[in-house]
Amino acid sequence: MMIQQKYNGFDNTRQILQKDKPCGSIFEYSPKYRVAKCKTSLSSPFTFKECVCGGKCSQLNMLPRFCNQSCSWRSPIHLQPTHNFTRSYPIASLLGDLKSSSLCCFRTRLCFKYTHIGRSEIDHQRKRKQRRQLIQPKSQPDEHPATVSAHEDDISNATLVWRAIKLPIYSVALVPLTVGTAAAYLQTGLCSARQYVLLLFSSVLIITWLNLSNDVYDFDTGADVNKKESVVNMIGSRSGTLMAALLLLGLGSIGLVWASMKAGNMRSMLLLASAITCGYIYQCPPFRLSYRGLGEPLCFAAFGPFATTAFYLLQGSSTRVETLPITSTILSASVLVGITTSLILFCSHFHQIAGDKAVGKLSPLVRIGTETGSIVVKTAVISLYSLLFLLGICRALPITSIFLCALTLPMGKLVINFVSDNHQDNAKVFMAKYFCVRLHALFGAALAAGMVAARIIARNNVPNAIFT
Repeated sequence: MMIQQKYNGFDNTRQILQKDKPCGSIFEYSPKYRVAKCKTSLSSPFTFKECVCGGKCSQLNMLPRFCNQSCSWRSPIHLQPTHNFTRSYPIASLLGDLKSSSLCCFRTRLCFKYTHIGRSEIDHQRKRKQRRQLIQPKSQPDEHPATVSAHEDDISNATLVWRAIKLPIYSVALVPLTVGTAAAYLQTGLCSARQYVLLLFSSVLIITWLNLSNDVYDFDTGADVNKKESVVNMIGSRSGTLMAALLLLGLGSIGLVWASMKAGNMRSMLLLASAITCGYIYQCPPFRLSYRGLGEPLCFAAFGPFATTAFYLLQGSSTRVETLPITSTILSASVLVGITTSLILFCSHFHQIAGDKAVGKLSPLVRIGTETGSIVVKTAVISLYSLLFLLGICRALPITSIFLCALTLPMGKLVINFVSDNHQDNAKVFMAKYFCVRLHALFGAALAAGMVAARIIARNNVPNAIFT
């Protein structure tokens, strides 16, 4: 004879015994399926453990038995709750009709450690916890890199190629050169387009070396293991990427040395060598100072005072003026360029905290967290414009540069608001560095345009030399 259990309910159910217990137990019998069912206050069957008469269930897995004072099973039956289907068990038959009797009563006691009810409740709690996790933001600061990678599975190949090329990042080569050239034009009224193109081409090669070698050495440490836009991960060749990077470094260095020798200015060559050295010790072994959180100071020095001042000297020396003096204008401009460039690097760490932690890379955001990092971004932008107005008051920069740079304030406010609102969302805060690139490019263009305009408006107003 087959005993069937139907979890969703019993048809034609006839209640033959109902005695409310502290747990709210109700005993039901279905003549259609010839199955007895014990319902509790949790609406889950087969949870009673022992009878009031002293008879106990046969096993800890709650195999139910009837009290032998009124009726009995021929053999124990294990009725396992199931969902949305009916399960058959080839076990016992009832010995006649069950009758209502005060002698046959059951006291149920929940045992969550061993019963199916306990396991069912644990499953429900686990599912509720998973639903709560889904409601939370998908990308937390400490999220595992594999989880972040899973969220980016739908990124197209074209997007990955664009990210790998990092075309907007090359503004860090364009802005120092343009500002340095504008400062030289403000001082001399002359500019060499040929020298500008040569320096721009060489600088782009150096920046490409920085990007490729950074991918190679981050691949070695495992920091870029889940970074799909890494060039090493895309082409699958670590040695090929490194050889290409070294080749570009050699070509770029040759171009810079040629420009320096052509201008006959050894100071500019030393400044450019210092800038390249900062880039090397930032990411290359055995130094890798970026893993100690020193990337931003090195970036400030390399692209600010070193590179901007060197380009200023090279542009001036390529004209009829043999040696340009170091003025307060070029020093002030180089400091502002260094701040905006360092801000790009700082914001590029927001979405990489989990990967940096995994390999022991102590970037500033690993040390201070994203919330404090958003405050640092706000402080840096406010300091940038405060310093700009202070330099204008001191007449270190022309008033035209102050006015044009002030027009970029909405872009600075956009950077602050974006980082403040999305610093915990890796998928969104990824774009923070590109907003910083826009600020860097607009601010640098305004600064350079203001110097050119100042020279055109007041031809005889030349900045005073600090030292020659």
